[in-house]
Amino acid sequence: MIEQFIKYFVLLFVVIEPVSLVPLFGALTRGEGDVCRRRIAFKSTTLAASILFAFAFAGDYLLRALGISFDAFKIAGGLLLFLLAVDMVFARQSGLRSTTLRERDEARYREDISVFPMAFPLIAGPGSLATVLLLVGETGGDWVMLTGLLVVLTLILGLTLVLLLLTPHVMRVLGVTGANVISRLLGVVLVALAVQFVVDGIKNLFNL
Repeated sequence: MIEQFIKYFVLLFVVIEPVSLVPLFGALTRGEGDVCRRRIAFKSTTLAASILFAFAFAGDYLLRALGISFDAFKIAGGLLLFLLAVDMVFARQSGLRSTTLRERDEARYREDISVFPMAFPLIAGPGSLATVLLLVGETGGDWVMLTGLLVVLTLILGLTLVLLLLTPHVMRVLGVTGANVISRLLGVVLVALAVQFVVDGIKNLFNL
């Protein structure tokens, strides 16, 4: 059971990637005061948590309503995470968990960036939403495992909030290059986890 919780922590940490959010948050809040930054950090993390928890509880019902089997979603989710991992390894920006140039331009002129782009897609992006649903499905309705998963998700979001609040200090220590190095290392881990999701999904789907 402990090993499973460790898996939850590693996977959610890699997908949400709180360390790489720091330079993005710093760039989006450049020129803002400390009070404003704290407000945005708290609001964006809270909104992202609401999205992720809502998806954790309602995602399974959505799949059933659409007639999508969990194994099919596991394969699709694994492929999505694989693409995200490739972007992380090569330090490429894509729409999976970052904003496009037009979206960044739009965000620059918004008074409040808490909802977009911070909460979605930077914290609660397609990759993290798919991962949450995959992990919830893997619990198999076991309330102990599900509770543990939600606790781990809360810890990751709490860590994200702390790092956002400490953005100036973290940037002085890591810098953009340091954050990219960590992101690439985590991307390698995510590649392996994504491939495992696809393999497990194919095995279950075709009874191999």
